[in-house]
Amino acid sequence: MDKNYKLIIILLLFIIILTGCTLSNDSVHHTSSNHKNTADNITTTSIAILETDSTYENITEIIEERENTETTSTGSSCDISQSIPKYSGDNFIELNNNNPEFTAEEKSCTEAFERYSNLDSKGRCGVAFANVCKELMPTEERGDIGDVKPSGWHTIKYPEVIDDLYLYNRSHLIAFSLCGENSNEQNLITGTRYMNQEIMPIFELKVLDYVSTTDNHVLYRVTPVFESDNLVATGVKMEAWSVEDKGQAICFNVFCYNIQPGITIDYSTGDSCISDDSAPFNKNAENSADTDITDNANNTNEATYILNTNTKKIHLPTCKSVDDMAEHNKQSVTSSIEALKEKGYQPCKRCLGDK
Repeated sequence: MDKNYKLIIILLLFIIILTGCTLSNDSVHHTSSNHKNTADNITTTSIAILETDSTYENITEIIEERENTETTSTGSSCDISQSIPKYSGDNFIELNNNNPEFTAEEKSCTEAFERYSNLDSKGRCGVAFANVCKELMPTEERGDIGDVKPSGWHTIKYPEVIDDLYLYNRSHLIAFSLCGENSNEQNLITGTRYMNQEIMPIFELKVLDYVSTTDNHVLYRVTPVFESDNLVATGVKMEAWSVEDKGQAICFNVFCYNIQPGITIDYSTGDSCISDDSAPFNKNAENSADTDITDNANNTNEATYILNTNTKKIHLPTCKSVDDMAEHNKQSVTSSIEALKEKGYQPCKRCLGDK
């Protein structure tokens, strides 16, 4: 064989060997990099960034910045406003057949955590997410939250329609009783008195009672839903799942409407007015059905009442709400309505009407 041919063959073999080594090294580098990314839960997009112009050390910052941008752009982590039907008389509706939309990994989590979204450019809250357990529950009394002004906030009274006078409450997304967050502006929205004190507690108290009596965990997520650029939420999406028993005790996915009977609300600004067809809310059929009991209970200065020490409500012993009340929140007293009001309690509208 010609020497020139032999030299060419040797050169070709040498090139092939060098190329193979380079490819092998690149493969090892990418495998190691991908393994590192997977272990640290780096997203596919983040891996692409890592392989171009970023270092591993600032990937966390990039992800957090992206999450903040996505959260603050709409005021909630997911835009579900289009899927929520207009209010038609039901105070809340079930979503997704009442099944919460947590991931399988989230549903198996038994670590305590609570996360709150940054306010968006309009000052609106986003998703509040927690794994509720005794570890997170408050150990101190609630403090004042009067300095917090959520988006769309107005201080306005309607004594003709609302027994408690004020239309709006500073509504906790995750109730203080569940996570102990009180004046956290990322956890407070402008909510009607009706949604905050009558609708949301239906679900909050279920979670509170379960966790208090079982020492288990409940995944709990509340998403305020703002339509377009509205400053006041149309309502809140509430999801919950009891972890240890795989949702047997607590499992719901509901939307609670941010409404107040007798009041028309402009959700874009928070302005409001009395509805044309409004009637005093305390003059409903449910209250009138208990008229005889109510009158008899208040003909004397004192009577026996059941207090809910959590919601600060006064109930007649025959009230249906007493059956739904957690035992540790019940307190039987013999007193007058006025004396109990002075202690911060308010009559239950279901059994005591406008007393």
